[in-house]
Amino acid sequence: MMNFILICLLCGLYGVRAKDKDHRGKFSVPLLDVKSQQLVLDTNQTLLLNCRGRWELRWAFPAGLAREQVEVAESRCGRTSQQYCSRLRVSHMQGQHTGTFRCRYQHRTQKQSSVYVYVRDSQQPFVEHPAMSPDVLYMKEKEPLVIPCRVTHPNITATLVKFPSRSLSPDQRNIIWSSNRGFTIRTPTFYYIGLFFCQTVADGVKHKSRVYFVHRPVSNITEVYLNTSGPVQALKGERLVLNCTANAELNTRVNITWDYPGKNKNVGSTTKRLLRHQTHMLFYSILTIPKLQRSDRGLYTCRVTSGDQSKQQKVSVTVFDRPFIRLKPRNGSVMVVQAGQKSYRLTPKLRAFPTPEIIWLKDGKVAAEQCSRYHMDGASLVIRDVAEEDAGKYTVLVRTREHGLYQNLTLTLLVNVSPQIGEKAVSLQDPGSVPRGSRQALHCTSKGVPPPHIQWLWHPCPSKGLPAAPQA
Repeated sequence: MMNFILICLLCGLYGVRAKDKDHRGKFSVPLLDVKSQQLVLDTNQTLLLNCRGRWELRWAFPAGLAREQVEVAESRCGRTSQQYCSRLRVSHMQGQHTGTFRCRYQHRTQKQSSVYVYVRDSQQPFVEHPAMSPDVLYMKEKEPLVIPCRVTHPNITATLVKFPSRSLSPDQRNIIWSSNRGFTIRTPTFYYIGLFFCQTVADGVKHKSRVYFVHRPVSNITEVYLNTSGPVQALKGERLVLNCTANAELNTRVNITWDYPGKNKNVGSTTKRLLRHQTHMLFYSILTIPKLQRSDRGLYTCRVTSGDQSKQQKVSVTVFDRPFIRLKPRNGSVMVVQAGQKSYRLTPKLRAFPTPEIIWLKDGKVAAEQCSRYHMDGASLVIRDVAEEDAGKYTVLVRTREHGLYQNLTLTLLVNVSPQIGEKAVSLQDPGSVPRGSRQALHCTSKGVPPPHIQWLWHPCPSKGLPAAPQA
C-alpha cells in the first residue's frame, strides 16, 4: 500500500513538472490569437487582437497609427491567474494603418509575436499617400536599396518609375517586389540615384505613391590636419587657437569633435566653416580657449567621422607659468676638434620659452660675419671644414627682449693640427768629408697643435757593404 502511494506521488510530481516545462516552453514568446501571418481587413473595419504570455505585455504598431486610436485592455488570466493577457482594439481601420502589429514582453522586447495587417483601400492602394513630401533614401555601398512603397492588399503589384517616366518592372532577381516591403534593389548602382516613385493600376485607374529621393552619401575623408606641426607651448593666460581641417570628397558630410583636458568644464568654444572646391570639400573646426591655465595642458585630439570612416590628429599643449631661459654647457666649457674635420657643431643645452633670439660671437665679434664657413642651425653654431684659425672663444647670447630676459655662455674651442715638417725639414750641406772631431749642425722645422715632439734617428754608414740598423 505504501509503495502504491509513493508511486502515485512520484507520478503526480512528474506530471506537474512536465506540465510546468510545457507551460514555460509554450510562452517563451507571447502568443497571438491569430494563426496566419497576415490579415486582410476592409476600410473602417475593427481590428481585434488578443495576446497571452508569462510576463507583462506591450504592443508595437505601424507608424501611421496614432497611439490615441488604439485601445488596450490588460488582465491576468489562466487557471491560476499566473499569465498576462492583453487585448488590442482599433476601430475604423484605414489604409495608412497597414503594417506589422507586434505583441512583446515589456522587459524582454526581443521575445515577440507579430502579424501583418492589410487594410484594403481601393481609392488609395499605396500605404503612404502621394501628397506626402518626398522621402530621402540613402544608398549604402554593398547593401540592398529598399524603396518602401507598400500597398494595402497582398495581391497588388506595382511598377517602379524613375523620374520622369522610365519604368522598371520587377524581375525577382535584382528588382524584387513585395507588397509589405516595396521594391528591393539587391545590387544598386549609380543608376538608382535620383527621384523614384511607384505606380499601380486599380479598377482601371492609375495610382502613384509618394516620391522617394535616393541619395548616395559619400564618406571618403582624404586628409585631416592641424594648424601646428609639433607640440604647442604657451604662457598661462594666453589665448589658444587650434584649427582642424578635414579634406573630403564632394558630397561628403563629416562630423568634427574635440577631446581636450578642459572639455567637461566648457573652457573652450568651437566654430565651424565649410568651403566647397570644384574637386573636394574642406571642413574647418576651430577650437579657442581664451585664457590658458595650467589645468589646460595635455593632449588635444581632433576627431573627424563620416559614415564608417574615422580619422584624427593629436597635439600636446604645454602651459608655462612664466617665461624663462635655461642655458648651460652640454659637455663642459672646453671642446677639442681636429683640423680638417668636415664639420663641427657647437650645441649648448638650451631650454627657453617663448622662443628666444640667439646670436653667436667668436672672440667678441658676430661669428657669421667673420667667416662664411660659420652658420647657425637652431641654437647651434656649425663650423664647416674646421681650420686652425677656428680656435678661440665662442659666446652664445640668448635673449627674450619683450620679457627682459638675457643670458649668455662662453665656450672655448681648441683645434688640434697634425704635425707637419717644412719643405726643407732637414737642412744638410754635404760637406763631403769632414775632419774627425769637428762639429756639424742639422736643422728640422716642424709645427702643429699641440706643439709636436721631435725625435732624431741616426743611420750609420754601412760597413763592408752590409746595411746598418738605425740607432737613436
